[in-house]
Amino acid sequence: MKGLYRKIKGRITESRFKEWLDKHGIPYWYIQQDLKTFSLSIKKMFGVKRPDFMILIPNIGFILVDVKYKRLVHGYKKFPLDVEEVARYSSLQRYFNLQVWYVISNEDYNYKTWFWIPVSKVLEEGKMRRFTSSRSGEEFFAIPITSFIQIADDDSLERLFSKCFIGERGS
Repeated sequence: MKGLYRKIKGRITESRFKEWLDKHGIPYWYIQQDLKTFSLSIKKMFGVKRPDFMILIPNIGFILVDVKYKRLVHGYKKFPLDVEEVARYSSLQRYFNLQVWYVISNEDYNYKTWFWIPVSKVLEEGKMRRFTSSRSGEEFFAIPITSFIQIADDDSLERLFSKCFIGERGS
């Protein structure tokens, strides 16, 4: 039952993200998630599931985005990200020289705030923030909310790039 709940919440989050992309006229390809559209060689090489979107950026290329429904870890201002999945995305990113990002939101933010972070930064931040879930036994990185680039519903990708290239001191 819990897995179904997460799957439903994940699809809602993806749908709301798609609405945000459409609202801002951001070109993308939604990546179909069924098994028939998944390359067996990539699965064998990396054991990774595929990201949800390919966001096309004029004159630059594209970034792959995995949209996640995540809630802050209770009592902390940190989002949990699965260690194994992050490692696999990191391998995919390095091997093919691709940019892979996580984008997180949930109903607490009414899907009007999107928290962006590149996989490479998750690995950097996660070095000292690696934990094992007492319930599931799975390892996760607890990444502080301050490590993410927050994009509001009314913001466009310009904010993301200004934060990437200029940094926090430029805002």
